[in-house]
Amino acid sequence: MQLTDVQLDAIRELGNIGAAHAATTLSQMLMSQIEMSVPEIKVVDIGDLCDHIGDEYAAMVVFSLQGELEPGGYIILFVPKESALRLTNTMLGMTDMEREIDEMDRSALLEVGNIMISAFLDGTAELLGIVMLPSPPAMAIDMAHAGLESIISQMDADVNEVILFKTELNSEEHRIKSDILFMPDTRTLNDILRLLEELVGPIQ
Repeated sequence: MQLTDVQLDAIRELGNIGAAHAATTLSQMLMSQIEMSVPEIKVVDIGDLCDHIGDEYAAMVVFSLQGELEPGGYIILFVPKESALRLTNTMLGMTDMEREIDEMDRSALLEVGNIMISAFLDGTAELLGIVMLPSPPAMAIDMAHAGLESIISQMDADVNEVILFKTELNSEEHRIKSDILFMPDTRTLNDILRLLEELVGPIQ
């Protein structure tokens, strides 16, 4: 699906609202001021997703979309290893950046993913006037290409496009790079575009 500039602007605004909700919730959890920006948004074919992500080692926290649009597709928090360790170090009071991601990190990343994605969906769903909820999370820690291929192979929804929100979490100490991969099925994507059109007027 080729989206127009107006549609992309509307989805970017959706992402910014979701990011603001996620940052507020994460700030409360970490008891530290966190700002989250969405400097870039892309809509890519699911078969080309790995070309836009790169192939670094990363943590991927995966949710299926539930609520009024269920079954609606998937949403993934994608955090490269260095940023994942920086984030969990902040949570766990650690400083070692040379270690491997361990079980404590996994637990912390699942918690962060659950909080961020729930808040992100709350913000976007509130704007659209619908209910969108994440399923309980699953996690993959792997090279990006292998991890995403494995996740995509297990999807049972009709997902063709991925809305890629490239995000940055900024605190006083750290900049943490992450991506939110919003992977609605075709019906859900059309429903979201329809709801956005009702909010902003006809999308040409």
